[in-house]
Amino acid sequence: MPQSLAKIYLHIIFSTKRREKFISEKIRPELHSYLTEVIYNLNSYVHEIYANPEHIHILSELPRTITIAQLILKIKTSSSIWMKTKGVEKFEWQKGYGAFSVSHSKVEIVKTYIQKQPEHHQKFNFENEFRLFLKEYNIEFDERYVWD
Repeated sequence: MPQSLAKIYLHIIFSTKRREKFISEKIRPELHSYLTEVIYNLNSYVHEIYANPEHIHILSELPRTITIAQLILKIKTSSSIWMKTKGVEKFEWQKGYGAFSVSHSKVEIVKTYIQKQPEHHQKFNFENEFRLFLKEYNIEFDERYVWD
């Protein structure tokens, strides 16, 4: 087969540095639009996105020409610069991230989960939510190195 084809869905999660609540209600829609464009320009597609005050969830496809690390680095670098141009001068993302595979049959479930972030975070904080993802995906971790 001479053509390379792929469809890999990723649920990407990362927070602001020290989980500072930099993402306001006012800037959220603009940030969503900006990130959607960034990801589109990387030959990917955003299925759902939601920026909480201190962390973000993105359901997108992994472009077949770059790695997960490259995709997330480009997303974080460009959006960090963009946030600073919007007056959030001390804005930084955490160094790490979570990237979780999503089967095609579960895309709608993950989309709904991301859409319901405001309701979800009335019950769970980000740290507990992220720990649940790590446990669900059977990822061993050391608390000392998960947060920054």
